[in-house]
Amino acid sequence: MSRGSSSGRNDRGGNSNFGGKPAGGRNSNGGKSGGKSYGKPGGAGRTGGKSFGEKPYGKSASGKPGEKSNPAKRNTSAARKNSERAFGKERFGNSVPNNYARPTQRARAQARAENQAAREIHGEQQDGIRLQKAMANAGVASRRVCEEMILEGRVEVNGNLVVELGTRVDPDKDRIHVDGMRIQTNQANRYFVFNKPKHVMCTMDDPEGRRTIADYFKNEHKSLRLFHVGRLDYKTEGVLILTNDGELANRLQHPKYEVPKTYLVQIPGPLPRAVSNQLREGIKLEDGWIKVDDLKIIATTPKHVMVEVTLHSGRNRIVRRMFDAVGHPVQRLVRVAVGPVQLGDQKQGTIRSLGNQEVGHLMAMVGM
Repeated sequence: MSRGSSSGRNDRGGNSNFGGKPAGGRNSNGGKSGGKSYGKPGGAGRTGGKSFGEKPYGKSASGKPGEKSNPAKRNTSAARKNSERAFGKERFGNSVPNNYARPTQRARAQARAENQAAREIHGEQQDGIRLQKAMANAGVASRRVCEEMILEGRVEVNGNLVVELGTRVDPDKDRIHVDGMRIQTNQANRYFVFNKPKHVMCTMDDPEGRRTIADYFKNEHKSLRLFHVGRLDYKTEGVLILTNDGELANRLQHPKYEVPKTYLVQIPGPLPRAVSNQLREGIKLEDGWIKVDDLKIIATTPKHVMVEVTLHSGRNRIVRRMFDAVGHPVQRLVRVAVGPVQLGDQKQGTIRSLGNQEVGHLMAMVGM
C-alpha cells in the first residue's frame, strides 16, 4: 500500500485532530502549504498545545514555488504507461502496487495451443459477448487497448490464459482477470466507502436514537440494500466499506485472508521505545495474543503522540484494547485504509463509489 508522507510538520495547534484541510498560508519558501489530510479542520493555537493541529498527511504539491502548471508537460511517458494499465485513467486505486508478473513467451505459446485444441474439439463459441467488449464495458480501457492486452497475454478467463481474439464470455458468470486483477462485470454489485464521523453507530437503526450510517445514505443507496463490511465503534472514525456483494464482504471479514487495516492513533505521550517494541512483538489480552503488523510514529508533541498502526485482526475494539494494555489509552482513532482502499481527502460523512482498481485489488486479496 502506497502512501505519501507530509512534507513537513505544521506548527499550528488546534483541537484533537489528525488533519483537516491544509492551511491556506504559505511556507518560508513562498510555496503553498498543505497536502491530503483527515478529519475536521482544527483551530489555531500554539505549538505544544493539546493536539497536533492541522497535520498534513499525504503528498504535498510538487514543483517550484510560484511555478504555474504546464498542461503540455503532463503527457509524460509515465502518464502514457499508466493509461495502458487496467483502469489506468481512474482517480482512485492507481497508487496501489501490482505485483503481477506477465506470462512468459512459452506460457503464451502453450495457452495458444490449448485454445486452438479446444476450438477443434468444441467448435467456436457462439454464446455471450466478445471478451474485449466485456472488458471495455467494465471500464478497463478502450476496446482496441483491450484487444492488445489479450494478445499480450495479460487476460485470464476462469483461470485460463487467453492470448487470441474471438473468445466469448458471459459477464454474469465468467471470472475475468486483467494483470492478475479481477474486473467487475456484474453491474448489479455496487461498492462504496463511507468516511464515518465520530459518534455514529455502525448499524441501520438504533433503539436509543443515536445517529447511524443509514442517516447518511441517499435514496440511491437505500434502494441497494447495502451492508457494512466489519464495524467501527461509536467513537472511531474513518474508512467503512459498504456493498451489496455478499461474497466479497464475507471474505474481507474472514481471518483467513488477513486483510490489513491501517489506523492513525492519538495517545498520551511520550511513547517509550520499549512499549512500541512490545506492541510489535505481541501482548496478551483476555481473548489471546495480538501484535501489530507495523507501527510508525507520525508526530509528537510534549503531551501527545500520533502513531500509525497496521494490523489484520478484526477483533472487537482491538486497537483501543491494545493501547489500554500498555498504559496509553486512545484519545482519538481514525481508520485510514482497508487493504488498497484509502481515506485520502474524502470529507467526513460522505460516501463515494470505489474505483474499479480498488475493487479489483480487494478481490485479488481474498482470492476472487
